[in-house]
Amino acid sequence: MPLRRKMRPSSASGRLETSVLSSILNELRESTDTTDPLSRRAQTSLGGPRLQTASLVSRSSFSGDTQEETAQFPEWLMKEFIKGQQRSHSIGLMENILESERAHHVSPSRSPWKRKIEQQITLEQLQKLHAAFQELEMNGYKYLDIENFKHTVKKCMGSHNVNDEQIETLFMKIDYSASGKIQWNDFCTYIHLEYTGQDRSCAQLKGITFSLPATIQEIPYGEPVVCICSLSNSTLITAREDGTISFWSPQLKQKRSKMMFEKTHKKSKWLMDFTIMTPYNKLILGTGDRELQFYEISNFEPYLQISGLEAIPLNVDYCYTHPDECMIFYGDDQGCVNILLLQSVGELLRTWNKLPKMEHLPNVSLERAALSPNVTYIRWKVHGDWVAQLNYYDSMKAVISASSHESTALVIGCVVGATNIEQQMKEIKERRNDSKARKGQATLGAPSSRAEGDQIVFRVHKGVKTFALSKKNNLIITGGMDRIIRMWNPYMPGRPTGMLRSHMAPIFYVYISDEDNKIFSMSTDNTVKIWDIENQSCLFTAYSKNNGIKGDLSACHYISSIRSLCVATDALAVLHLRLSSPPDPNLVISHKEPVLCCKYNKVFRHVVSCSEGSVVKVWDFESGKHLFEFGNAHGGSAITCLTFDHSGRRLITGGRDGCLKIWNYNNGHCLHTLKREDKCEEICDCTYVEVNRNKYIISVGWDRKINMFYDSTDNFYHLQKPQAHWQDDLSLGHKEDILCIAQCPPTLLATSSYDGEIIVWNMISGRIRHKFHTPVLTSSVYTKTSQAVEASVTQVLFLKTRVMKYESAASSLISNGPQGYVHFWSLFSEDPLVASFTPSREKSMISSIAVTADDSYLYAADKDGNVYVHDIKEYALQDPEQETPKCTCMGKYILAEQLKLVWKQSVRRPV
Repeated sequence: MPLRRKMRPSSASGRLETSVLSSILNELRESTDTTDPLSRRAQTSLGGPRLQTASLVSRSSFSGDTQEETAQFPEWLMKEFIKGQQRSHSIGLMENILESERAHHVSPSRSPWKRKIEQQITLEQLQKLHAAFQELEMNGYKYLDIENFKHTVKKCMGSHNVNDEQIETLFMKIDYSASGKIQWNDFCTYIHLEYTGQDRSCAQLKGITFSLPATIQEIPYGEPVVCICSLSNSTLITAREDGTISFWSPQLKQKRSKMMFEKTHKKSKWLMDFTIMTPYNKLILGTGDRELQFYEISNFEPYLQISGLEAIPLNVDYCYTHPDECMIFYGDDQGCVNILLLQSVGELLRTWNKLPKMEHLPNVSLERAALSPNVTYIRWKVHGDWVAQLNYYDSMKAVISASSHESTALVIGCVVGATNIEQQMKEIKERRNDSKARKGQATLGAPSSRAEGDQIVFRVHKGVKTFALSKKNNLIITGGMDRIIRMWNPYMPGRPTGMLRSHMAPIFYVYISDEDNKIFSMSTDNTVKIWDIENQSCLFTAYSKNNGIKGDLSACHYISSIRSLCVATDALAVLHLRLSSPPDPNLVISHKEPVLCCKYNKVFRHVVSCSEGSVVKVWDFESGKHLFEFGNAHGGSAITCLTFDHSGRRLITGGRDGCLKIWNYNNGHCLHTLKREDKCEEICDCTYVEVNRNKYIISVGWDRKINMFYDSTDNFYHLQKPQAHWQDDLSLGHKEDILCIAQCPPTLLATSSYDGEIIVWNMISGRIRHKFHTPVLTSSVYTKTSQAVEASVTQVLFLKTRVMKYESAASSLISNGPQGYVHFWSLFSEDPLVASFTPSREKSMISSIAVTADDSYLYAADKDGNVYVHDIKEYALQDPEQETPKCTCMGKYILAEQLKLVWKQSVRRPV
């Protein structure tokens, strides 16, 4: 389903309101006094201390002085609400409906597609709720029931913003144990988990990762790679510290390589950085001997060098400005930004190429080059430490440089400088006053300082190692030794707009992808991360163990044309970006993997589906909208079955890992894990039962036993073990894998196995009441293949209205069976098999069955995707039936009302 662009949250709209705030206790008293006597009697019958006094809550506790209240909140809760206010929806699947509501001026609280309270609440409203909970707790209300909670929420959020249905839904989500009361801690925990789950779902919906492991190419032992660049055709160029330049294909196949520096030197020459002079087909190399050397890209032939630089060029950059004009930038070890403005570049380079050679290169000194009318040399003193990175951005007409000096960690400055006359006169005056200090300087002169208005200085703790700019997003990001990625508005250096914390080592490289609206970062421990710019959240992390990148990190470069990150350590590595393919508008796919089970929740009107990929998804039944999801539910193992507790607030899932898990599925929080002590085998089915006021979760599977787990809200242990097995289960139970389970309150339980055996149990005594064996018919159609036919029974269900009529010969149990048959069994007849028929004309295997609440209609679905609806109201009541019940509907598409009926009856496997 395509996602629309996120909108500004409604809480951002300007509004000014005034009101007199009275005590929340007085409000609760008034609401109690105005109710009818019966209601008042019901409320006072609840246990709890009676309120003697009602102290007023100060106005500042709700709306005035919020700083004191803010300090009392946990830091994680503050962060989650600030993040929530920055976006309209974390998942963003309801914007289309909200847009239509605005267009028709529909009140969100009255709309059937209203936003959840969790998505509307603001930090100010949270502070009001906190004050209200505190006041109630101080006056004896340790817990809030649903009525008091509704009144409190309306008081703090405004009755026009929320309605009773929304508040009741939120209360039920918080009170997942159905105790009927909640505390402030319960509210905070739910909100935190809600936002965490939404961030996790949002990351999954973004669908962006790196393919792991990385493509690795070993390189000959030698000096480290100091720089990586790429050409327009995605060819990679690497430069090693000893001057070796290599060209690589995007698949890391080496095209050519050459050592640029001659080996005749008495001392080694070191390469510091290089850049590409694109229009002139040149490489510019900065060396440790204070030189800029130019080479032909095509054949690596030396062209010329500029020597005598005033400091070592640590970073080199280039920009083509106008026809036959360009700028060369380099940052040095003295914290200076050096700029060479060249005009008539072609002629200038040819002239210099004819000069006498020094060390096999035509040589021109910087001092002589600066005297040329076509050259302007500028040197700015910018940083208090050497320059860590330097880049020129033509979109801003500014050069950005970084260093580890905190006071000048990042500087955005102009190229030429101020044209203001007053500023120029001020600089001339300063030079005269400082003439004594300049006597020892070289002819080129000492570096100048930019005017205050010509640069923007960012102060960053522990300095900046790397940065990146996105003009599209008006964003600069920085990273350094403190392991924090900071997000800045380029024109507001006072404080960052966001801080991304997750790296465990210093940040080595950052990049902003405008086409994907993502940030890529890499730290010195070889950990790669992908961040979402809008939500400021981490979408993907690949540690060294996962990405396969080993050794000391020396260079990084992102190739936007092929969306790949190239990394240099002891080897070259390429991580290819993997994007989720856009959905086909004509193809509706709910899960990426096969869906193994799903069920309708009548309390929240949700449909919950689980897949082979261990993903749980929640859907709105009325609209079909995807509301929420969480993955890795069973550690990557497939989820084979699910059920709900009697309150409908907790989800129970079973998987191939042999575990049952209990979830608050509204936020993806795992409450308990149920498993056997010994070998855990696949769970095929589960159900939730109540026996003698005790509640149990029962599972069956490949261990061929019935496992009962006691369910209690007072149990604080995360891991739970099953109860002791029934004696009949140990001695007379199933001999094959148990595939299905069904219950009929208050005492009956039915199980079926791979060999076609069906056993009906008494849950109170644990005794077997009936055993049925599914027949394998030997008609002429199956005579030749009867031995190959599986006898497994994968579906059983009770006709509960018939079971209640004890000693009736009518069939009260239905099962599917081999050869496409559906069998009707009687629990109180000498001949248990009352009727059998095949709903499918092709005799396809029936994969799922369901009945309506009054047992009037049977729904059967086969392996071919056909659904059949049969009228069984008068079917198989007495004598064995020979006829097939009337088929009222057949086909791959069912009427909407009929399908809704199946969902709403909470069928185990709806079709």
